[in-house]
Parts: sequence; structure tokens; C-alpha cells
Amino acid sequence: MGNKNSNASSRRNFIKKIASGSLITVSGLTIYSVSSCKKSTEGEKATLLTPAGKLVQVLKSEIESFEQLPVSPKESRKGIPGKKFVMVVDLAKCKNAKKCVKHCDKHHNLTPDRPYIKVLEMKDNEKSAPYWMPKKCFQCDNPPCVKVCPVGATFKRTDGIVLIDNERCIGCRFCMAACPYSARIFNWATPPNVDEDLSYSPETSIPSKIGTVGKCDFCPDMIRKDKLPHCITACPNGVLYFGDEIDDTVTNGEETLRLSTLLREKAGYRYLEELGTKPRVYYLPPVDRLFPFNKENAKEEES
Repeated sequence: MGNKNSNASSRRNFIKKIASGSLITVSGLTIYSVSSCKKSTEGEKATLLTPAGKLVQVLKSEIESFEQLPVSPKESRKGIPGKKFVMVVDLAKCKNAKKCVKHCDKHHNLTPDRPYIKVLEMKDNEKSAPYWMPKKCFQCDNPPCVKVCPVGATFKRTDGIVLIDNERCIGCRFCMAACPYSARIFNWATPPNVDEDLSYSPETSIPSKIGTVGKCDFCPDMIRKDKLPHCITACPNGVLYFGDEIDDTVTNGEETLRLSTLLREKAGYRYLEELGTKPRVYYLPPVDRLFPFNKENAKEEES
């Protein structure tokens, strides 16, 4: 009777651990996480289930180091279930600090001459004042780049992100010609600081391969860790917002807002929307600017 009560208690605890996401399954040498581990202190342990049905304790640091491994090219095509990622750029806040560019370059191991993000000097008409416009891949819902790729190297995911698989890319550059936003770059040379032991994944875009195409990817490797893309956290002025269209929320790391409300109240628009590409990046007009347009200030920020 005592054993039966003990077994029932163990089963209840087991179910509780699954519900809380603290239980992780081990199969051979592979660890499958029920949910991603939260940040842990050194020496903290987690409960695992072995193929033999035994509960064991292992260091969370070992699990977390495993979870840092990028997903495979095949897995990267699926997207994150139940999500539709979107970005909003508030042009009234941009000072051309270029922190987003620098951090993106560092994360994706890019050279300064081939950035994924460009900050353009814009002017709507002869009488209007110039302003700065960060531009990257627009993650179109109707992407011309995907349609023209002859080998399926570039693809659209269920979560709205468009990625490139450099292991399939043949360097024909049809996608570059088809993109109306000039959002793609060509890898003419071997990237700097190549880690020979690093496993390639379309979700990280590294290590990039010479003779292939690259572009902004919304940092899906960071999203899988419940973190914001590097450009969002790097911006000192809160210019960039990132979020989920299904949840109707976006954040710049400091404030979280309703996407629909933000676009409606600030007259949000999509760049070259008339082309029918259905971009997933929105812009807020440069009105009531935080900073006056000043090229000298921008140069100081770069130095």
C-alpha cells in the first residue's frame, strides 16, 4: 500500500514538472526540452527523464549550453508555431546612431561594407526636412525573392520570417535582382573571424559562405530564446519595435504597445506597399522628432 501511494505521489510530481516546464527528457545523448530553461545560477540542477524511465538530476548549465546549438536547416524552415513576427520603425526617434548596424554586423559576423541594415538619408519632397530611415529586409508576405530562387534556397516561414539557406544557395543572385528594396548582400569573400567548429544554420546566418547571398533575418535564434533581435536592444533611442502580430503587441525593450493602436494613432505605413509585396516592417512618420537632422551628430555617434 505504501508503494502504491508513493508511486501515485511520484506520478503527480512528474505531471507537475511537465506542466511547469521543469522536466526535460533524455534520449541517448540527445536532450529534448519541454520548454526552454530560464536563466540559472551556477550549480543549479534540473530534473531529467532517462529512456529507462528514471528521474535524474543534471546541471542546468550543461542543458543551457546544449540549447545554444542552432537548429538544423530543415528545422529552420518550419518557423515558430503560433507566431507572426513584425517590426515597427519610428522615424521620429532615429538619430543615425548606427548602433543597430554595428550590433547586427557583430552578431552576423559581417564586414562593414556589407551590412544587413542601412540607415538612409531621406527627403519626401523639396520643401520637407530630411530624416534618417533604417532599412533592412522587409520579410514580405508576398516575397519576390522566394518566387525566383531556382533551388529553394530562400524561403518563407509560417511565422512570417524569410530566410536563406546558404547550403542550397548557388549564388545566381536572382533574388537580389527581384528584391525591390535592395535588402540583400552578396558574400564576395570569406567572412572575418570564422569559427571552424561552428554548425551552420539559416537561423543564425553564420558562418556565411563565400559566393552566397545574405540578408537581415530578424534574429530567429534570439527569438527562440525569448530574446529580442540585436538591433532592437542595441538602439539607444527606442527607434525599433519588435513583436507578434497575432498577439497585437510590439516592444522596443523599454515599452510594450498594442501594434494596431500604434499604427493607427501614429499613421503607420509600409514602404512601397503599392508593389504588393506585403512587408512585415512598418514605419511611423518622422513627425515631432526627438532630434534635429544633423549629419555631424551622426558622425560623432559613429566614432
